[in-house]
Amino acid sequence: MIHRERNQMKSHPFQLDEQTKADCVELLKLALIEDVGSFDLATAVDCTTHAVVPADVPASAAFVSRQHGIACGLQVCEIALENFAPSLSLELKVADSDPVEPKQAMAVMSGNARDILIMKRTCLNFMCRLSGISTMTREFTKRVEGTKADILDTRKTTPAWRRIEKYAVKCGGGANHRMGLYGAIMIKDNHLAMYGSVIGDHKLSITKAITMAKEWVRENSQDLPNESETVIQIEVDTLDQLQIALESSPNIILLDNINPVQLSEAVEMRDSVNPRLLLEASGGVNLQTVVDSSHTEVERRS
Repeated sequence: MIHRERNQMKSHPFQLDEQTKADCVELLKLALIEDVGSFDLATAVDCTTHAVVPADVPASAAFVSRQHGIACGLQVCEIALENFAPSLSLELKVADSDPVEPKQAMAVMSGNARDILIMKRTCLNFMCRLSGISTMTREFTKRVEGTKADILDTRKTTPAWRRIEKYAVKCGGGANHRMGLYGAIMIKDNHLAMYGSVIGDHKLSITKAITMAKEWVRENSQDLPNESETVIQIEVDTLDQLQIALESSPNIILLDNINPVQLSEAVEMRDSVNPRLLLEASGGVNLQTVVDSSHTEVERRS
């Protein structure tokens, strides 16, 4: 049974979609199996708990934050109890994306002591990782406040955790890049290198690759998740490559490891050719470099 302390949680803007919930169920199964040998508490084995804690003792346990941050993973805890420990109750004190302070109670789990001790670490592992992502994302978004820059994630996620980690990015104030290879066209340097070798002309690879991508989207739009709206993005690492890419008008150009001075030049080049085209700066991202690049009017930082 889930108890929400505040009515606003019922309509909270950050909610897991059905596919992400399904991912959570599978991840929780695996987490419980690796920890106690089974996702069924009736057959799960916690040697210490079963040895020293009587079977029918009631208890409660609070999840308490240790530092300032952004909460995330509360909904995963709900899913954990609903699917694997329905006899336990969970009282939520905060919601995903809420700021928390040190020693603040985030949720309270109540019920059978053995079940609590078995479930708590799995729930904590999800909450700690996801809250860490949300908290770090919030730090990045705070650094670019007042600029045009949006903070985006990448596909460099933990295998099988992609949807839930991208959800944590949103809870921290960031935005999601494509969910997977199926979601958009992203022509990177390795694609260009391979294609340039095939046609025997690396200088033409950018123009031809963008043209081919547009044709492919037109021909296959009915089978694509985003249909004819499928984004075409290309990566460049020099201003010369940028000039070539601008002439072919993709939707987004990613500027890889280009310094702030050149980023400003890139914005001027873009504005003179196609002001509606988006620029994204990538590579060498940390809390300092994101500040430097955000003042160049590049719209996206990943």
